[in-house]
Amino acid sequence: MIFTREAYLSQLAQKKQNGMIKIITGLRRCGKSYLLFKLFYDKLVAEGVPKSHIVKIPLDDLEYAELRDKMALYKFIKSKIKDKKQYYCLLDEIQLVEGFEEVLNSLLHIENADVYVTGSNSRFLVKDVITEFRGRGDEIRMYPLSFKEFFEGRNDDFSSAWTDYYTYGGLPLVATMKTHKEKSDYLDNLFSKVYLTDVVDRYSIRNKAEFEELLDVVASSIGSPTNPVKIENTFKSKKKSTITHKTITSYLNYLDDAFLIQTAERFDIKGRKYIGANKKYYFSDVGLRNARLNFRQLEESHIMENIIYNELKMRGYNVDVGIVECRAKDKNGSLRQMQLECDFVANLGNEKIYIQSALNLADEKKKAQEENSLLKINDSFKKVIVQKEKVVPHYDENGIYIVCLEDFLLGTVL
Repeated sequence: MIFTREAYLSQLAQKKQNGMIKIITGLRRCGKSYLLFKLFYDKLVAEGVPKSHIVKIPLDDLEYAELRDKMALYKFIKSKIKDKKQYYCLLDEIQLVEGFEEVLNSLLHIENADVYVTGSNSRFLVKDVITEFRGRGDEIRMYPLSFKEFFEGRNDDFSSAWTDYYTYGGLPLVATMKTHKEKSDYLDNLFSKVYLTDVVDRYSIRNKAEFEELLDVVASSIGSPTNPVKIENTFKSKKKSTITHKTITSYLNYLDDAFLIQTAERFDIKGRKYIGANKKYYFSDVGLRNARLNFRQLEESHIMENIIYNELKMRGYNVDVGIVECRAKDKNGSLRQMQLECDFVANLGNEKIYIQSALNLADEKKKAQEENSLLKINDSFKKVIVQKEKVVPHYDENGIYIVCLEDFLLGTVL
C-alpha cells in the first residue's frame, strides 16, 4: 500500500531553493523519512535533477556512522558539490550529529546547496533549532495519515474505513496491517517503548509512574476542558499524590513538544482574547490514544471531535476552542450569565470558520443545543456543524451550514 502524501510533497516543492533549512517535524513513525528519502527524492529525479546532485544521508544507517561527526559530515557534503549547479542535501536523523546546528548553519553559506532535514522528536525540537538558525529554518509539520489519505488506500466503504480509522488511527504502518492484534500490539509497543522512552529520557523524568498516570488522565479526557490545578487536585484526592500543578504543566508541555498531544487554547469570541484556564488536549493520533487506554474508551463523539481538530490542523488552520459569553436560560428557565462553547474557531489568513462536531442532529432539541453557541456569535463568518450521519450539505433556516463527516473529511466541502 503506497501513500503519496501529496500535501507534504507540495509544501516541499513550494519551499525549494528558498534560502532556508527545510525542517520536517512530526510524530515518530508518521512517515518523515519516507517522505524525504523516497517520495521527495523520486520527485526530484522525475523533474530531471541528476542523482549525482542529490546528497542523501540516512545518519541512522551504520554505513554512515562516521558522518555523525560534525566536521566529517560537513566535509563529506562539500566534497559532493563539484560544480555550480543546484544540489539537494537530504539528511535524515540529523540529531545523531552532535553540533548539527553548526553544520546546517554552514551549509546555508553554500549558495547552490538546498538543505532538507528530519530528526527524532526526543532530541530535535523545531523551536530549539529555529532559534539556532535565527529565522532561517522553515518547518514542514507532518501528521499521520489524514482520513482522506487513509481512505484512498482502501477498497471499502466510508463506514468501514471510519470505524478502522477512529479505532486505530492513521500511522502509515498500522494502515497496512490486517488484524486487531497486529495493530494493537504495534501501537502499544510503539507508545511504551518509543514515545514514552523518548520523553522520559529527554527530560530525565524521575517519577515515571506519575507521568504515565497523567498521560492516562489526558487520554481519558480528550475534548473535555481541564487545567493543571484541577488535575493536581484529582491526584491529591484520589491518588494521595504530591505532584504539583507546575510539574503537571511541565509534563503536558513535554507531551506537546514530542507531538503526542496538541493543546487547544480557549478563546473568548466576543471579548477577542484568550482565556488562560481550562485548555483542551487532543492526541495527534487517536489510535495511540486508544491503545494507551487498551481500547476501553472508544467514545465515538469525543474521538470524532479529536479527528476533526486534527483535520483542521493538517489543512493549516490555527484552531482554538471558542467561548461565547451571553445571558441564557439555565435548565430551570432562569436567565443568567453563561459561557457557551463552540468546539472550534479555525483561522487561516483572513478566513475564519466556527465549527461544531455532532454525532447526529436527530431531533430539534439536539439541533438547538448544537446551534446555540453559534447563534450567539454576532459576526458574518461561516458557522458549520459537522454531523456523523449522511446529509446533503445545506444551510438551515438559521444560516448554519450543515455537512456530514464523510464530505468534510474527504474534502468535498469547506
